[in-house]
Amino acid sequence: MRIAVAGVVTLFLAACASGPVNPSFPVTDKQADQAIAQMRADPRPLPRPVVLVGGFLDPEVIPTYQKMFFKSISSDAILIPVSVGFCNSFGECRDKVISAVDAACPSNDPIWTSEVDVVGVSLGGLVARFAAAPSLDPSRPRRLKIARLFSISSPQSGAKIAESAPATEFDRDLRPGSDFLKDIASADATATYKIYPYVLLRDDVINDAYAAPPGMTAFWLANDSWFPSHPAAMVDDRILADIGRRLRDEPAFSHEPAAPLPVEK
Repeated sequence: MRIAVAGVVTLFLAACASGPVNPSFPVTDKQADQAIAQMRADPRPLPRPVVLVGGFLDPEVIPTYQKMFFKSISSDAILIPVSVGFCNSFGECRDKVISAVDAACPSNDPIWTSEVDVVGVSLGGLVARFAAAPSLDPSRPRRLKIARLFSISSPQSGAKIAESAPATEFDRDLRPGSDFLKDIASADATATYKIYPYVLLRDDVINDAYAAPPGMTAFWLANDSWFPSHPAAMVDDRILADIGRRLRDEPAFSHEPAAPLPVEK
């Protein structure tokens, strides 16, 4: 599995184009590679467990790859990969993430799990945000206690592909302006965790503007791979290097305020 994942990533992540530079995320591939090499040469403990939540129809391929990556830059880290790719609803996804955390890091708190950092790709980033929000089901009150949420290409404000003719519950919930998304956004006012959203420009699956919660802009980068922006972001070394530095509590490449999305010409 590890060899297959690494082979796919190597095959598709060859540079082929350049694009606009983000003044709030001015990192090059060379700088990211150097940072990764430095972190691997000096692995450090992480302050808390890290939950790696995959995306739609992903049988844990990306969480497995990211587990390999974060394991290489950390020492004795608790890494919890979770596949939600084949859940039938957001409620089922929420239960799966919370159950995985409870199994790996039990908590006696009747409401909250143990505190974790989360890296969520695509659907996984929104699932984590939903799992941290107050439960709408009194019989299942548990919530995911997040310290930091790193979401990559996640439909935090909706998904472009769900805008027309939503056919499933997921489609309806992911439609921009849906009641589901409004409920999650309303919980943001009392959220105590920090969210760092990332996106590669021209994401035709979710739309660049939807990659961050309402009122926020994602840290964006030009896509310099042969792969479409949505899946390429999940294994982009620049994004992973930035998250790795933040997880290790080291200076990141990105900084706030996040620059506005570039205007397409």
